Amino acid sequence: MKELGVEVDAQLFELSFTHRSYAYEHGQGESNERLEFLGDAVLQIIVTEHIYRTYPALAEGQLAKLRSSVVSTVALAEVARELHLGEHLLLGKGELATNGRDKRSILADTMEAVIGAVHLSAGPDASSRFVHSLLDERIAASEADGNYADFKTVLQERCAERGWGLPRYDVTGTGPDHLREFTAVVVVDGHPAGEGTAPSKKRAEQIAARLAVQSLTGA
Repeated sequence: MKELGVEVDAQLFELSFTHRSYAYEHGQGESNERLEFLGDAVLQIIVTEHIYRTYPALAEGQLAKLRSSVVSTVALAEVARELHLGEHLLLGKGELATNGRDKRSILADTMEAVIGAVHLSAGPDASSRFVHSLLDERIAASEADGNYADFKTVLQERCAERGWGLPRYDVTGTGPDHLREFTAVVVVDGHPAGEGTAPSKKRAEQIAARLAVQSLTGA
């Protein structure tokens, strides 16, 4: 684990990569499932506290969606692939025959098991540093991109709270069909409140809405 920047107990390291299929075939009593259970809990609290402190303008529902965008099976599998965790997996014959080293669910579970192993081996400070090193940039990118949340709905709710009418989106498009680009300006209470540009109208409106929400909350 030195290449990952953290020292992990050798037995826990091996266990974190031991899939239940391998454990069953080799008569081992334990797989990485318990470590996965622990790692999931460690991951959730570290990410939750980070986004809570970093994004005070986000409501509870938006925080939950942002968290989900970086701790989902898809997201964790991507991180595992970047770390080449699949190369170390101990799998049963069936999983090996069906390309188990690159299965999303197995990779994501292994990523959580590795976090659990780091936590047990080196303590909470080390596991926190490890998770932050893996996910902080992804969290920031997800928040900036805004794909995790429906900001149009959030903006509509903010306007209703203030007794304003519904936001209005003025959208214009430029460029040829295969390179079309749209710019959306959201008008709130009679004033432009945010502008977004993207390859689709929907995405441009979401960007504009996100900027409007941030301006309304002072973030």
